[in-house]
Amino acid sequence: MTITSANSNTFAATETLAGNLVKHVYAYGPVAVAFSGGVDSAVVARAAVEAFGDKAVAVTAVSHSLATSELQIARSEAVSIGIRHVEVATNEFERPEYRANTGNRCFFCKDTLYRITASKLSDLGVSVMVNGANTDDLGDHRPGMKAAQEHHVRSPLIEVGINKSQVRQLARFWSLSVAEKPASPCLSSRIAYHVEVTRERVHRVERAEAFLHALTGLNQLRVRYEADEMARIEVPLESVSHLTTDAVRMAVTVRLKELGFRRVTLDLEGFRSGSLNDVLPMVQLGDAAE
Repeated sequence: MTITSANSNTFAATETLAGNLVKHVYAYGPVAVAFSGGVDSAVVARAAVEAFGDKAVAVTAVSHSLATSELQIARSEAVSIGIRHVEVATNEFERPEYRANTGNRCFFCKDTLYRITASKLSDLGVSVMVNGANTDDLGDHRPGMKAAQEHHVRSPLIEVGINKSQVRQLARFWSLSVAEKPASPCLSSRIAYHVEVTRERVHRVERAEAFLHALTGLNQLRVRYEADEMARIEVPLESVSHLTTDAVRMAVTVRLKELGFRRVTLDLEGFRSGSLNDVLPMVQLGDAAE
């Protein structure tokens, strides 16, 4: 009886939270959602559909930094949610500031997407852009938030006070297929700072991660592209031993060297979201752990 009551209270609280989010988004007027297909933007997209129906639109940036598998998920999720879906080809790789890959690379990526989307708002029949940033993002290194501010992009999850855990609650409440999907930032986020971001390097990372996923079945893993063409593999700590058996170790080493990595290493600290941010000066940590 206690469990039933607790579940009932949780459902009621989530239902209220969902209603508050929809009302908040409705106050903007019809919106364009920066849509990656991840759980955060999917929840915002669902709220937008609840508020505006077919007047809402999801906008996905398509470039070399977006893995093919992630684009497929975004397309599928947009159909499932029932939101108009527009794919915008972005050209951030043409910007030298982006390729330089200093600590603010993400700013130039988001600046490109928001600038292009802003020029299409009238054609899309909307007046406001929104993103999927939540309150847990406020303490991370997220230069993209500065781009959002400069382009007057609203962050409804932050404005309503919704954190990542509550985002997943809302996703389950709305039966979104990505409710339990692990975070999957862009491929460029795998490249160590001050190592130039190139099309070849992000494609190498994409192929390496696809190989590791197929080999191990792990959904949560990263291939970090370090200086001197070194691959640093991160998997959850409980899975580290699976990659050290002779057969797996050799298969991984051979395949990643075939892809062009000179050295292949396994990080014994395990998977850590945003681990490349460890090298940034502490004064920057307040600007999406990637």
